Amino acid sequence: MKKELKGQIIESISAQLKQYPNFYVTDIAGLNAGQTSKLRRECFEAGIVLNVVKNTLFAHVLNASDNEEMKSLSETLVGNTAIMYTEVPSAPGKLIKKLQKEGFTKPVVKGAFVQECVFIGEDKLDQLASIKTKEELIGDIIALLQSPIQRVVSALENASEGKGEDEKIGSAKPAEAPAAEAAPAAEAPAEAAPAAEAPAEAAPAAEAPAEEAPAAEAPAAE
Repeated sequence: MKKELKGQIIESISAQLKQYPNFYVTDIAGLNAGQTSKLRRECFEAGIVLNVVKNTLFAHVLNASDNEEMKSLSETLVGNTAIMYTEVPSAPGKLIKKLQKEGFTKPVVKGAFVQECVFIGEDKLDQLASIKTKEELIGDIIALLQSPIQRVVSALENASEGKGEDEKIGSAKPAEAPAAEAAPAAEAPAEAAPAAEAPAEAAPAAEAPAEEAPAAEAPAAE
């Protein structure tokens, strides 16, 4: 490879490392044409840039970096190497796990530089796939802070609803009492009926003058 071409590739790698804060060092050797095409399509849809690189050129860029941790990834540059650049830390990890479920044996994670931390080894895949973005972490913190407030608001709302029900029940009780007392009052006129029969008992008193008739006939006998 000509020196000029090497320089261009090194500049391209350096530019991508500056553009993307996270990258995975992977091995994709052994994929057939169809699998490789699917991998590239899946990467594109997930916002991942996939580039096959020469180990010596990528190592040159890493060693020229001021980040000592990043330099330690040079030990992973053995055999076939493809770099997956990403802005979302967990995106390549989730994609690789998805492809594994579909029967893919590659890509294999050799190492990664995510959120300014270095991960080395295939066994770090689950950990990488579960890493959250800063925005997701902030969202989780906000949710935790809001949770006690929501419980307090919910308790206050429940207490308010219970108080409202008690007030409804309390206001309904006095309304039932007059209705129960009014029923006997409606029957009172029926008990007064015997008083209307009293004049019928006074009828014998009107017959008294009829008994005095014989006294009036006495002078006629003389």
